Amino acid sequence: MGKKIVVVGGVAGGATAAARLRRLDESSQIVLFERGEHISFANCGLPYYIGETIQKREKLLVQTVDGMSKKFNLDIRNVSEVTKINRDTKTVSVKNLKTGEEYEESYDVLVLSPGAKPLVPPIPGLNEAENVFTLRNIPDTDKIKSFVDHKQPKEAVVIGGGFIGLEMAENLVERGVKVTLIEMANQVMAPLDYEMAAIVHKHLIEKGVNLLLKDGVKAFEDQGKTVILSSGNKVSTDMIILSIGVRPENTLAADAGLDVAERGGIKVNEYLQTSDESIYALGDAIEVVDFISRISAMVPLAGPANRQGRIVANNIYGKNEKYHGTLGTAIAKVFDLAVATTGNNEKVLQKLGKDYKVLHIHPASHAGYYPGAHPIALKLIFEESTGKIFGAQAVGADGVDKRIDVIATAIKGGLTVFDLTELELAYAPPFSSAKDPVNMAGYVAANMIEEDVETIQWNEIDSIIEDGGLLIDVREPSEREAGYIKGSVNIPLGEIRGRLEELPKDNTIYVSCQVGLRGYLATRILMANGFKVKNLDGGWKTYSAVYH
Repeated sequence: MGKKIVVVGGVAGGATAAARLRRLDESSQIVLFERGEHISFANCGLPYYIGETIQKREKLLVQTVDGMSKKFNLDIRNVSEVTKINRDTKTVSVKNLKTGEEYEESYDVLVLSPGAKPLVPPIPGLNEAENVFTLRNIPDTDKIKSFVDHKQPKEAVVIGGGFIGLEMAENLVERGVKVTLIEMANQVMAPLDYEMAAIVHKHLIEKGVNLLLKDGVKAFEDQGKTVILSSGNKVSTDMIILSIGVRPENTLAADAGLDVAERGGIKVNEYLQTSDESIYALGDAIEVVDFISRISAMVPLAGPANRQGRIVANNIYGKNEKYHGTLGTAIAKVFDLAVATTGNNEKVLQKLGKDYKVLHIHPASHAGYYPGAHPIALKLIFEESTGKIFGAQAVGADGVDKRIDVIATAIKGGLTVFDLTELELAYAPPFSSAKDPVNMAGYVAANMIEEDVETIQWNEIDSIIEDGGLLIDVREPSEREAGYIKGSVNIPLGEIRGRLEELPKDNTIYVSCQVGLRGYLATRILMANGFKVKNLDGGWKTYSAVYH
């Protein structure tokens, strides 16, 4: 006789685990409880249905209860909430939310996939406001869409500049709503470092979003028609979207005495077992290990949840498959930009006290002479002594996803920056350049390590100039008309060999250009002539994203 397996929660992880369990064993009894109506829906698609890019609501429903029950021979009970885990008797208490009936269901193995819920802080005036929404599931989506369709709000406030906040801001703008985005940090999208987020800030403002950084919400007034900010400023609005983050749904696990981490994630071992060996957990509700730093993390992403669902099913059938940690590869569309990230950013590495090097390049998404090429801002973070890749970030209108995906694959495969130079990637003018941006990043990193090419960062150069440092801008004079770094001296690259006697031999010379490439060429010329030189990484393009 097969096992009896109870799965709590559908959507990405739970539904995947249930389907895989059935594929591994025809004879087991598999019961899936889902407290909502829908067991498997495209939660990442919800903002786009509100914005009407996705027009048909049924497109969001990945699997219906009926279809999935038949296809996988599952006992699916939706609108049923598991209220308690009774570990001593190996049962769960269940409440049918339609009829109010309560009963117990036994299990041999239990799989917890309850997900995470939006954070809703106790903001004064919240309970009186009828125009505040969070977005997690289909009913939330229906509420927001119906409000936009029927009330036709003129103004909306989105609180929180994470992935969902930005996607909601864009989709409300698409519906003709004037959006104010409020974010407590000094930047949107925490996985990005500040100078990369600055590109996104500029774009949001260009698209008409009223962006308020370094400000929070103190209270709601007039039934949510007025938002009072921490700064004392007031914003009037017709609707409010709260998207300040999520909290793992851990009540069931905690009440049952399973180990729960400080930040709320259910603790699991590398086989995704909880502190009770007959209970597994997965998805947004668990604490995972960061693939790079090996410290615990909370990373609510659909890809890892699906992978964990498969691993849990395998392990229930004795496979002993390990989950190796989450890299945090993610991408978001922000109006015309794609914004993607993988691995650790500088903020994380600084906290961990790691030594690292950074580079910024601005290659085109494909050959510049073929129409439609767009610049990509690509940042790579690596270890100088070994060439190990810690992480990467990219922002651009096109070609961002494939560059970050290649680097994410390289990190998983243990490749170094030197290996990036050797990757043989598909090239034709409409798709890439003969030196792909990923190769370019590898070349720049290899130059820094092997040729001792020293760089300085966008946030260091101003104070260097203030202290009397010499910065040579090697661009053409016409390029400086669009902006330049105050205090820099213009010597175009083509003239540098003939003007060496103007330069001091005893002090470090700093060079900058548009994106860093001509700065590197100037650096090589000057180094060969016995000067000590540092190149401004990313050039004017990286610097001006922050300061211009």
